Amino acid sequence: MTDQFRFGRQYDFHELVADGIVHGIGVVFALIGATALIFYATVWTSYAEMAAAWIYGLGLVIALAVSFTYNMWPHSRTKWILRRFDHSAIFVLIAATYTPFLVKGAHDWVILSLLIGIWATAFVGIYLKCRFPGRYDRLAILLYLAMGWSGAMALGPISQTLPSITVLLIIVGGCIYSAGVIFHVWERLRFQNAIWHGFVVTAAAVHYSAVVTAIGH
Repeated sequence: MTDQFRFGRQYDFHELVADGIVHGIGVVFALIGATALIFYATVWTSYAEMAAAWIYGLGLVIALAVSFTYNMWPHSRTKWILRRFDHSAIFVLIAATYTPFLVKGAHDWVILSLLIGIWATAFVGIYLKCRFPGRYDRLAILLYLAMGWSGAMALGPISQTLPSITVLLIIVGGCIYSAGVIFHVWERLRFQNAIWHGFVVTAAAVHYSAVVTAIGH
């Protein structure tokens, strides 16, 4: 392995097993949850909400499946390629998660602008990850956090179009994601990767609950 391909420290067998279990739970949850959500949206909601459910469901499943593949893959040139997809999928997941919430208030120019801005930022982030792999990693983390909390700029209009429980769940999920970043960068901690992904799966479950309370409201 040359210095060109740097992934941080290698995880031992027990760390990989723990991380695989966390990912496995997340992928199963995502597949079942996304299928149920899309079915419900198809039967009971508008075309816009049905499209948003598809975008969110696919974004959730793809992000967790790509993360599982990348993190379980042995260090190699292929893993370096998968790393681009894994980091890019985080941008997709954030934008896809916001979509069901913002589509409901898209008639408001503030909310519509936020939706467009989030997806535009996601595409910029994906470009950076694919064009400059291994560079701008700290910038990417800042972009993840900025995208995740950008909804605060339109909290007033958003809170008028969504149930209060939905807004609360969005905030709680965001806090869990943000807290998990501590473990994401704490690479010397044993089981650090599994812990980080545990935060991701938990936050994703909370945000899934938020989407469920918002769809069809």
